[in-house]
Amino acid sequence: KYETDAQLTEQQLTSEIKFTGNLLTLYRDEVRLPSGSTSVREWVTHQGAAAMLPIFENEDILLLRQFRYPLNQVFWEVPAGKIDSDEHAEATANRELMEETGLRGNNIQALGTMHPSIGYTNEVIYLYALWGLEQFESRTDHEEFLISRRLPFKDAVEMVHRGEITDSKTALLLLKAGH
Repeated sequence: KYETDAQLTEQQLTSEIKFTGNLLTLYRDEVRLPSGSTSVREWVTHQGAAAMLPIFENEDILLLRQFRYPLNQVFWEVPAGKIDSDEHAEATANRELMEETGLRGNNIQALGTMHPSIGYTNEVIYLYALWGLEQFESRTDHEEFLISRRLPFKDAVEMVHRGEITDSKTALLLLKAGH
């Protein structure tokens, strides 16, 4: 019955902002479905983020341990952060890497994008690998608490397979960097 992408598209009929915060805005929209009937879509806007995989000369990488409130758990993650309104994603990658780790990458490679939660947000995360690293002093935000660990790339990939790394941006960056 449905053979083309155009036949799957939903049309927005109404849109109402339910909440606006510092990080996101929550909408409740009414849409017309491909069948002609209507439904409700609740979704979140997000300004986007950049995530980066710092790669050292010996191919070690750097990961962070960080507490994430929504799941009440500490996770292994790559350095990442939200894009400021006047900033390009590559600039965010460099800024966040310096803030969170004190590292600066002299070489950067874009590895694409990811959509972490396509069912309820328009968030896009831009993925980067950085190498040619130089160490400076980190400047974490006063509300940011991190532990950084340098480890072999192979060990990080094994951590994904063992379920020790479950953060999607981190797992995808390791896959895309694919040493």
